[in-house]
Amino acid sequence: MDIKSIFDNNKKWVAEKLELDPNFFNELAKGQSPQILYIGCSDSRVTAEELMGISSGEAFVHRNIANMVPNTDLNAMSVINYAVSHLKVNHVVVCGHYNCGGVKAAMQSEDLGLLNPWLRNIRDVYRLHKDELNAIEDEDAKYNRLVELNVQEQCVNVLKTADVQKAVKERDITVHGWVFDLHTGKLIDLKIDFEKILEEIREIYRLD
Repeated sequence: MDIKSIFDNNKKWVAEKLELDPNFFNELAKGQSPQILYIGCSDSRVTAEELMGISSGEAFVHRNIANMVPNTDLNAMSVINYAVSHLKVNHVVVCGHYNCGGVKAAMQSEDLGLLNPWLRNIRDVYRLHKDELNAIEDEDAKYNRLVELNVQEQCVNVLKTADVQKAVKERDITVHGWVFDLHTGKLIDLKIDFEKILEEIREIYRLD
């Protein structure tokens, strides 16, 4: 693939869209009202709209290494604020994926320079769930479980934010934790019991 081919592909894409709907781009330009905020990994193999089978304008998308939601990351916090409080999305999805390079890197005892503070967030997830993870002997299974637990903890970070807490009270916004399996192409709903998790921490993080 070269840069020129991207512009050639764009011309084909425009033509295909206009053939199906001559008003596609006119409608697209009018604004957005997505129902979903999707927070996913920057991995080039995991594209949000394609794996969900949705079209342009149906999801507000934020991606970074290992689908993180650190409370000190103004990028992630700004995205959540805009999507939840201004676009009024009704669903927030945190979607990880098996074979995540960021999660794997966090499992290694290696100095990765600038990546260290980012990966430390994943290592904190490992620390919180150390007993469960250390009991898993198979390294691949442990790796996959850390991917799932990382999604869970990032969902909890979403629920800690003031914007989401307010939206839960006002319109019952829903947070979802998913994993994309690269081996099968399937999306997996982790069916996380947030109510049980929040019971233990609500008094600490609740913002009235």
